[in-house]
Amino acid sequence: MKFLQLFGWEQAPNLDCRNGGCEGIVGGVIHQIEHAVDEHFSDNTFSSWYGEERPRWLGPLPYDYPKYLTGELPGDYGFDIAGLSEDPVAFQKFFNFEILHARWAMLASLGALVPEILDIFGAFHFTEPIWWRVGYSKLKGDTLDYLGIPGLHLAGSQGVIVIAICQAILMVGPEYARYCGIEALEPLGIYLPGDINYPGGVLFDPLNLSKDAAAFEELKVKEIKNGRLAMVAWLGFYSQAALTGKGPVQNLLDHIADPFHNNFLSLLNSSFSR
Repeated sequence: MKFLQLFGWEQAPNLDCRNGGCEGIVGGVIHQIEHAVDEHFSDNTFSSWYGEERPRWLGPLPYDYPKYLTGELPGDYGFDIAGLSEDPVAFQKFFNFEILHARWAMLASLGALVPEILDIFGAFHFTEPIWWRVGYSKLKGDTLDYLGIPGLHLAGSQGVIVIAICQAILMVGPEYARYCGIEALEPLGIYLPGDINYPGGVLFDPLNLSKDAAAFEELKVKEIKNGRLAMVAWLGFYSQAALTGKGPVQNLLDHIADPFHNNFLSLLNSSFSR
């Protein structure tokens, strides 16, 4: 009985197991287990973003969606026209890769947009605010000041090789944990409560956003949606850089000022007519 009480499964008062009363205990245990399982899966089951009732990529249009896409993972809209996720192992691998690249794309978007915005509007002056020219500036030997603050160089005053070495050293720990699993960090005294994609803990969830399980499931969907937008945005950043030689913010301002002459088709046409 003490074992059951540890989990909140208490024997009813004056219950005599010798007269078949233990059935009440077994029934209570089963009920508690079912309740725990229901609570664990209820967030995904009853969320509008998961399960059979989730939104689909074609909306209300009839379509034979793949049976193996059951809506258990965030951002599953039933889109897999190439059948890449039919293998469950491959499906999990692709999901891990998508989460990884989505987060990199969102961080990189901030790195591309914020310096240019601050420089254009005069908040800070950067040696080179355009994202794709920064590497070229380093190859020329320019010193880069972080946030436009003179003297705040960190690795900005070093050469490309030194910066690459620093980057490799900083990435060893995260990449090792990603490859081996977050349990590989436990010998270092780092214990994380989540999984490889959502490690949690103070390091990865300092605001404790995962405390509310239902809200956390919604945040997972929002993260992958914005991450996909960021990955698509980078196709635009690359195309703009190749066609105009400008940054995305300046291209946006040019388009707003003269949308008929500053758009993708007109710029593409002018580039071929040179």
